[in-house]
Amino acid sequence: MTALDLTPAPGAAPFPRMVLAQAGAEIRAMLRNGEQLLLTMIIPVLLLTGFSLAPLIDVGGGRRVDFLVPGVLALAVMSTAFTGQAIGTGFERRYGVLKRLGATPLSRSGLMLAKTAAVAGVELIQAVVIVTVGLALGWRPQGSFLSAVVLIVLGTAAFSGLGLLMAGTLRAEATLAAANLVYLVLLGVGGVMFPLSKFPDGVRPVLEALPISALTGGLRAVLAQGAALPLVPVVVLAAWAVVSLGLVSRTFRWE
Repeated sequence: MTALDLTPAPGAAPFPRMVLAQAGAEIRAMLRNGEQLLLTMIIPVLLLTGFSLAPLIDVGGGRRVDFLVPGVLALAVMSTAFTGQAIGTGFERRYGVLKRLGATPLSRSGLMLAKTAAVAGVELIQAVVIVTVGLALGWRPQGSFLSAVVLIVLGTAAFSGLGLLMAGTLRAEATLAAANLVYLVLLGVGGVMFPLSKFPDGVRPVLEALPISALTGGLRAVLAQGAALPLVPVVVLAAWAVVSLGLVSRTFRWE
């Protein structure tokens, strides 16, 4: 009769399993946080519904819902990848959570990968909700969803880099204030709710170079006008992503 071997076999789980487990924990934490839920779900849906049904804005021709859905999708990406991630990561750094997680079998690179996966997961939920509400309001997309996905991925990279750059260099309280302020400013001047053509000619080139304007304009060109993948927004978003993530790799402080 063969004896059973009950000797413990300690060891870390496979790397992909650790990343997925941490990503799941990050998603649950985001969706359970009232402020995060307000930023990522409630505000975008309220803006889309309210401004689509009420004639509060002049979109320069065409149906309001066709103008608003791409902008609200871009706003959702910014709220999750930039504002929510900056605030959450900033306070995790302040309370030593990042330092402790970085010392676990899940390495620091694995932790950042898990955070990226969590952002992508929340954005997928946001997209489903916003598209469903938009379709219910009469929105009819015209272009390629694949092109829209490319723009969203680039926008996520750009905003994640900016959010982590802020969270890794500023104090948590400063990150909280700055991230919310930037969110409100970009909501107003990034073409989300108002066409950039409404702004003075002198400031329009500066506004068009912002990541939110590039993402909004690109999604609007693809989904509302049926255009092919627009080159200028792709270049703008890629440039923001490369610069911001490059700075993060050099300046991010874990504690």
